[in-house]
Formats: sequence, structure tokens, C-alpha cells
Amino acid sequence: MVWRIGVDIGGTFTDVALVEEASGRIGVVKVPSTPADLAEGVLRALELAMSRYGVDHAKVELLSHATTVVTNAILEEKGARAALITTRGFRDVLELRRSARANLYDLFQDAPTTLILRRRRFEISERIGADGTIVTSLAEDEIDELIVALKTARVDAIAVSLVFSFLNPEHERRLGARLRAALPDVPVYLSSDVLPEIKEFERTSTTTVCAYVGPILTSYLARLQEVTRSRELPPLYLMGSNGGILEAAEALAMPAVAVESGPAAGVVAAALVARQTARPNLISFDMGGTTAKASLILEGRYETTPEYEVGGGSNMTRWMNGTGHPIRVPVIDLAEVSAGGGSIAWIDRAGALRVGPKSAGADPGPACYARGGAEPTVTDCNLLLGYLDQGSLLGGDLSIDHAVAEEVVRTRLAEPLGVDVRNAAAAVVDIVNHAMAEVLKIVSVQRGHDPRHFVLAAFGGAGALHAAALASELGITEVLCPPIAGAFSALGLIGTDLKRDYVQTLFTTTDAADPAAVEAAFVALEKKGAAMLDRAGIASDRRRFERSVDARYPRQSYELLVPVPAQPVDRATLQRIAETFHDRHLHTYGHDNRAEPVQIVSIRLAAIGTIPPLVIRDRPARVGADAVKSKRQLWFHETGAVDAKIYDRRRMPSRMEVAGPVVIESLESTILVPPGWQAKMNEDGFVLLTQQHGVRQQ
Repeated sequence: MVWRIGVDIGGTFTDVALVEEASGRIGVVKVPSTPADLAEGVLRALELAMSRYGVDHAKVELLSHATTVVTNAILEEKGARAALITTRGFRDVLELRRSARANLYDLFQDAPTTLILRRRRFEISERIGADGTIVTSLAEDEIDELIVALKTARVDAIAVSLVFSFLNPEHERRLGARLRAALPDVPVYLSSDVLPEIKEFERTSTTTVCAYVGPILTSYLARLQEVTRSRELPPLYLMGSNGGILEAAEALAMPAVAVESGPAAGVVAAALVARQTARPNLISFDMGGTTAKASLILEGRYETTPEYEVGGGSNMTRWMNGTGHPIRVPVIDLAEVSAGGGSIAWIDRAGALRVGPKSAGADPGPACYARGGAEPTVTDCNLLLGYLDQGSLLGGDLSIDHAVAEEVVRTRLAEPLGVDVRNAAAAVVDIVNHAMAEVLKIVSVQRGHDPRHFVLAAFGGAGALHAAALASELGITEVLCPPIAGAFSALGLIGTDLKRDYVQTLFTTTDAADPAAVEAAFVALEKKGAAMLDRAGIASDRRRFERSVDARYPRQSYELLVPVPAQPVDRATLQRIAETFHDRHLHTYGHDNRAEPVQIVSIRLAAIGTIPPLVIRDRPARVGADAVKSKRQLWFHETGAVDAKIYDRRRMPSRMEVAGPVVIESLESTILVPPGWQAKMNEDGFVLLTQQHGVRQQ
């Protein structure tokens, strides 16, 4: 038996998904995350999973991992002691930023804190012109003094971002060589290697992020790799923000690609489900312990964006620019809100009920976990409404204290609000549902799509609990709950391809461009991609290169991504790029101007090493099995308290249908089927919720 293993770190739990390739057998293990040392939780989960399912180390073909180490280091401002070197006069480019503001009319708002303090930002005399020629030679005599200053500052990593180095990297490379020779233990990140692309601030910010998190990621992966090598496991792969996996060494060369590693895996798995279930248009909804994420799957494919702000946020109606640290790497287009099972409910000074953004996390966790949590959370409220059972979480391995949950909700929420405990708990659920519905609108309505034409794919430990309520609010009539929903992102880690993105600024127009020059630029990127695939040992018949360009109208400052056919570039190709851009501009902004020339700003290449496709399947129980495990009271606004059956998902046979209100429980997640909805099990273990009436409960 040959196995694939995916390990995903969440804010509350660390998940392991195992798939045996020949039979499609799926296994899952969840253990509490260990915020103080994330690697400890990963290693514990991996050992438990392999022991429980009898996996031979030698039979593991793929080991893939999604980590929050990079994102956490930035959000918590606990990155490395990094330095930045710029062209003289550009020391403060990180402070100057762009003019984007989260709140247009707030004159006193502060920009995000810079990752590198001014005293560790240095300058050197040199200048490359806008045409790539050398205007001022690199001041070699200043480098020794610069090295002394860097040693005195005791820096852990160095970012180098010189003006127009994306056109001519000579000065950066000479400076980088001197720094590496003098400081062999300090990683040096050159912007011409990290991001050879126009836009000074974004290029500097991306390189800075790499230097800030690089040593943290290096230390973390080194510990994991030491253990995996000692267990004779295969090389460790890391999930990238673009939806593909890459070797650990590639991630260390460009640490920014590991931002949003975990959420990307969930969207990848949702895209697999879209194709497998013949429902190509999905909205993926991933609700875990600390956050809820949403993304759009259109025609079986997810969208990526070349612009992302680490630590940015939404205000429930839109995604806000200027709130985080920009990086220019392809990131799966998703929206996120601080609304999870561990989100804390509280009363503000005006007496209004609020939920989040603070979370109980993995330690101490919700109050009902009885680990010292003293504040009411969404999980506590779901427990009090009967949606969760105190004896079923993690198959009973996670002890739940109903009395503690009831006490904190009563004292912290119900009594101050002047309502009973269940009404207070229901109000918390209503508020968090509204917040998550707005996130679903960000990825659908604000992208020009009607959510009523999509199916909602709900996963994460808490996703299926809230999915039907969200679907009702958005007019969605179908909800798809995949197998092992609580560890679904871990499945995405082993169901995607190896992938690395490359970019190079070109700056021309489709009318004036020389097709041969454009083709030569693409070929140069393909050589880089081929070298990466060579290092990964990917056979030639498993390689694929996808071309695209960033295009815009003259005088615009933002681009749209336009795919380019996989064929030698000729005049017809350039004309097709222009026509496709006009169409995308019309779809995105509601207007186009076909009389305007189309600028090609940068060319992009995705180098892909294909991995055999994964079929997500969890065989249902045999027909005739008794799926009812118990009964208990559920509470809804429209019915009040009502007796309902509780089903064991593992004992539900294919084609079995049940009408709400019911609850379907499994090891790692719970599905709530409210009144007016029905659930049906299919032959691959997916549960489909539909908003219909008249189905008799079994």
C-alpha cells in the first residue's frame, strides 16, 4: 500500500489526512495545536496518524504540509531581526507606502508597523536608470562600512532592494556576493531574485517579508526535516499560497510563498470536489477554530491574485487595502474574517453583543473544553443550543463540560443582556453567521457573481454547523459537505500539483511588441521552471508550463491577469491577448475601450509538476445499518426547543435521506440540518443538503 499524508496546522487543531492510493481509503487524525511550539503538534499528530492506521514509513510516497508559521510571525510581529539595504535616498520606501487607506476619512489612522525599524535600514550609492542602464556605478568602497554596520546591528537576515534592479540586477548581485562572503551565516534576499517586477514599494515589501520570516521558517522546517529524515520519510513538501506544493528548499528561497499556506489547501480540495461531483461552480467555506475563509470556484478552477496584504482585513462589506504588508506573489483569491468556533463573545461598553476578533485558540480553548477558558465562545453557544454533543467531539476523546459553558454564557452574556441562556447563545450564532455571510459576498457578489447560481462547499471543523444558515441568507439552495470535513484542508495538500510561479517585467504594448522578444522572455522563465522541476525529480511527461501576462490600459496603475496560449508567440497571439484583456476588463469593471492600446506590464509563468489525481471518497455504510445514535433537543428561532434525531455519519448508507431538524455527527465535524432542509448521503461519502420540504425523516 502506498500512502499520501497531508499535515495542516490550524488555530485550534492540527490535522492529518492519509490516503491509500490504490483503494482511496481515507484516514484522519486531529490533535490540539501547540502555539508555543507548532512543530511539536505536527510531529505528535504525524506519529499518531501513522500508528493508528498502520502506515509503513517506507510506503509513504508524498508528505505535504501547510503551516501558519510565516503568517503568525508577521501578525504577531515576532519575525527575525532583519535589515534592508536600498539605493541612497530610498531608505524610507517602506514608510512612504502607497496612498491606500483603510478608512478614507480617518485623519488619525496609523499605517501598519514597518517590519524593519529605520535604524536597521541602510543606503548605498548606486543608480540603475529606468531603461536598465547604469547611471551611477555601485560604490564598492561603501560596502565594507556597510558590513561593519550590519555586524554591529546583529541582524539575522538581509533584504536588498535597489532601484530598477528588475531591469538590471548587476549591482544587487555584486552587493549580494560581498555580503554573503562577509556574513556567511546570514541569509541575503535580493529583490531581483525574489520579485524581478516593476513597482518599487511592492518589490521592497515582498523582499522585506522574505527576510523577516526567512530565519523563522528555516528553523521550523529544519526541525521537521530532521525528524522526517530520521523516520526515513520522503522529502517534505510545503503548500504554497498559489495552491501548489513545492520543495522545502524552494520555499526557503522565497518564504513569502508560504503565506496563507493552510487556507490555500482548503480551496484546492474544494476545486477537486467541484470537478469530482460535477458541480463546477462552488463557493468554498472553511470555518475552523479562529477564522472563517471563503473563495470562489468557477468552472472547476480557483482564481489567484498577484497582490495580497499579509495581515490585511475586511470590514464585513469589503476587503481593505492599506491594512497589511503587501506581497506580490500569486495567492489564491480568498476573503477571511475572525469568526471561528473559538471566537469570543463579549458585551461592549454600549451594552451591545459582539463576537470576535479575539479567539480562545487552542490554549485555553472554548470554556467547554475545561482547560481554563473563562469567556464564552461560538463553540460554547453551539453546545448549549444542542448542535454539539458533549460526548462526540473527536469520537469522545475531547472531553466537554456542558455546565462550564452554560455558566460563562449566563454570567458573561445572558444576565447582562437580560435574556435566557439559549436566546443569548442563539444571538451569538446569529452575529457570527452574519459576519461570515458578508465574507461569502466579498468573494461572490463583489466579484460580479450571483451566489444563488453556486453550491456552497462547507468544511473545517465548524463549517457544516453554520452552512445551511449562511446558504439561506444568500439564497443558495445546495450545500455540499465532503468526507472528513474537519480535516479537509489536509486533503488538499495531497491532491494538488507541484507548482512554482515566475515573473519578469517586460513593459510594452500588444501593438508594438516584438513577438520574438516576448517568446524569448517566456523561454527564459521556462528554463528557470525546468531547473526547479529537475531539482524536484519531476519526469518530463509530468511537466506543464502555463503562461500569462499582466495587462492594462495606458495610464492605469492596476493590471488584469490574461492567460496566454501554450504556443510560440506570434502576432496573432498578441492580438488574442488584447481581445482577452478587453473582455476581462468589461467583465470586471463593466466597461472597456477597444480603441485603446493594451499594455503588457509583466509576463508570468507557472511551472507545474503534475501528481496523479486524487479521488476524495469515504465509503458509506452498508444498507440496513441503523444510523441513529441518539436523540436530543435542538433550539431554533422558528421552533424553539424541538426533539431531534442524531445520526452517526459512518453508519449512514448511500442514498439515505433525512429531513431536518437533525444533526449528523462524525469524528472531526458536525452537520446541522435545520428545519426546511434535508440531507442525502451519496456513494462517495458526501452529504448534500438541499433546501426542500416534504421529505419524511427516517
